[in-house]
Amino acid sequence: MVIDTEGYIQIIEYLAEHLSLFENSVATDKSADTVMSVIEIELSEQIISVCGQNKRLTFAQRNAIIREVDGIVYDLEEILSGVVNNPVTEPQKRFIKEFAILIKNLFDNEINILLGNNL
Repeated sequence: MVIDTEGYIQIIEYLAEHLSLFENSVATDKSADTVMSVIEIELSEQIISVCGQNKRLTFAQRNAIIREVDGIVYDLEEILSGVVNNPVTEPQKRFIKEFAILIKNLFDNEINILLGNNL
């Protein structure tokens, strides 16, 4: 659905351009969530929003979206493998939130095409 799109490639390139945000960073709050837990939380929130906004999605389509998100999480684990278990910093949280919103927008576009809601 989205992983094989040009938009997804551009979002991953955007992440690659901002990898320095994740290098040599030190969280000031040692009890902070990890980078991966924030990724999972932010993506979950956005995908719940996508599914909630698109009541016409079938059970199979919702499952396809969840499988796609699993693939996205896997890609992020690969790209950020050295830092996924590190405590997250505030700038990283902000970036991850923005990244998750970009992923949501990509799903929104693909779902609009799928459901015939072209604007």
